[in-house]
Amino acid sequence: MAETVQLEPGWLGQLQAEFEKPYMQQLRAFLQAEKSRRKVIYPKGSEMFNALNSTPFEQVKVIILGQDPYHGSGQAHGLCFSVREGVQPPPSLLNIFKELRDDLGIALPDHGCLQAWAEQGVLLLNSVLSVERGKAASHQGRGWEEFTDMAIAALNAHRQNLVFMLWGSYAQRKGQFIDNQRHLVLKAPHPSPLAAHRGFFGCKHFSQANHYLEHNGLSPIDWSLNH
Repeated sequence: MAETVQLEPGWLGQLQAEFEKPYMQQLRAFLQAEKSRRKVIYPKGSEMFNALNSTPFEQVKVIILGQDPYHGSGQAHGLCFSVREGVQPPPSLLNIFKELRDDLGIALPDHGCLQAWAEQGVLLLNSVLSVERGKAASHQGRGWEEFTDMAIAALNAHRQNLVFMLWGSYAQRKGQFIDNQRHLVLKAPHPSPLAAHRGFFGCKHFSQANHYLEHNGLSPIDWSLNH
């Protein structure tokens, strides 16, 4: 985490107080200590808050919750499930693209960068915003979960008619307090190869999200990533 956090003004208004709390100060100290020990941390500091900075608070329409950043070289850039252009899409992301194809007839893209979704109002938020290279889940339990819980709570309380896509038991536990009278909460198994065949395939979350947005007078998401 950079010394001075650069956060989109709407999100900063919601979350500024968190940065002064002990848990966040402890997280900052942990990250600085890891770097001083020459640990490689993904994504780079300037991209840890990429999900919030790419999707301003007042422009969020859809929330997809992930767990941890990818821990392989060159993959993570601060958006859950997304990888940079030129990086092979991981299996879970490929399964997301397959469901999109089956749901909305969208051809599989030739890259795995979801930045275009983020810029349309799809908040691609991991629960944990950093990881050590090659060590999955290495930064769990260090404070990120509390911070991202607060981000979700702010959306739940201060926005209306959002679509939450909760894939897998981890995301469903994290989103269990969301008010489904104010928002659309869609649940399915995780898109990983281990679970996708248990109901992620065929969940039709993407078409359901667009129907809900349009029903509430909002423009739908263009889920196509093909240039």
